[in-house]
Amino acid sequence: MARKPKDTGNIAARNRKARHEYFIEETLEAGIQLVGSEVKSLREGRASIEESYASDDGGELYLVNAHISEYPAAATPHEVRRPRKLLVHKKEMRRLTGAVSREGMTLVPLLIYFNRRGIAKVELGLAKGKRKFEKRASIKEREWKRDQARLMRERGRGRGGYDE
Repeated sequence: MARKPKDTGNIAARNRKARHEYFIEETLEAGIQLVGSEVKSLREGRASIEESYASDDGGELYLVNAHISEYPAAATPHEVRRPRKLLVHKKEMRRLTGAVSREGMTLVPLLIYFNRRGIAKVELGLAKGKRKFEKRASIKEREWKRDQARLMRERGRGRGGYDE
C-alpha cells in the first residue's frame, strides 16, 4: 500500500518527469546521508533529481546521478554527482531490491524535502516504465479531464444556478 510522506514541508527538489515516464506503484520515505555543504545547497533549492535513480550496491541503497550544486561559501566543496547513501530499514530494502530485480521495476526519487525537524528526506517511488503509447494515453486522459472540468464550470453558470 502506498504511503504518503507525513509532512513535505520545504521541498528542495522535485522530479516532475517521473510521473510522466513511469507508473508509480508505491512510494516510501527514506533518509539521505549528506555532507554539510550539500544540505546548505538543498536549502537554497540548488538541486536536480531529473535523471537520478536509486540502486543497490553491496547491500546498501544509493541515490545515483542526483545533482546537488556546490555551495559557494563552503570550506571544502563536495562532489556534485556523487552517489549518496539512502537510509532505509533492512526489511524495506530487501523488499525493494527484490522487486527491482524480479519484476523489472525501478526506484525513482520523486522529491527531496526537509521535514518539520529540518532533516532531509527523499520520497522514492517503486516504478514501472511507460511505453510511448501509454504516455500519449495518459496525456490524452489528463487533457480530457481538464476540458470536462471547464465544461462543467461553464454549464453551471447562467442556468438557474445559485450564482445568478
